[in-house]
Amino acid sequence: MTSAADLRQKTDDELRDQLSQLKRERLNLRFQAASGQLESTSRVREVRRDIARISTIMNERSAAAGG
Repeated sequence: MTSAADLRQKTDDELRDQLSQLKRERLNLRFQAASGQLESTSRVREVRRDIARISTIMNERSAAAGG
């Protein structure tokens, strides 16, 4: 789990890269869950929240830049 303070120190490019990696991982976790091979169910929740955290920070930055 990544803290918001750590994410705020990253650049926009780093956040975009991490977001795409997390989305890929979320897809793989969904496939594992569907096939019954998912070992760590808590990881699904962590990934989902990290995606939301990064999206929120990116939206805040774009609002501050545009506003």
